[in-house]
Amino acid sequence: MQRIILYLKILYRRSDRFFHLLVGMPSYDKYLEHFRKNHPDKIPKTQREFFKEAMEAKYGAGRNKC
Repeated sequence: MQRIILYLKILYRRSDRFFHLLVGMPSYDKYLEHFRKNHPDKIPKTQREFFKEAMEAKYGAGRNKC
């Protein structure tokens, strides 16, 4: 039973990353992996800050797009 739960968790994480890429949103998990590996002395953004910045980069902050 433990193996099934572990497998489902791994499958969920992978599918989560896939769907984020599919709709053009970066993965917070990937960001944390990169950040811990390359910037261990700094504090990473919160998930909320990360996605807010990603949305602003994608759609533009303060600009109307019609």
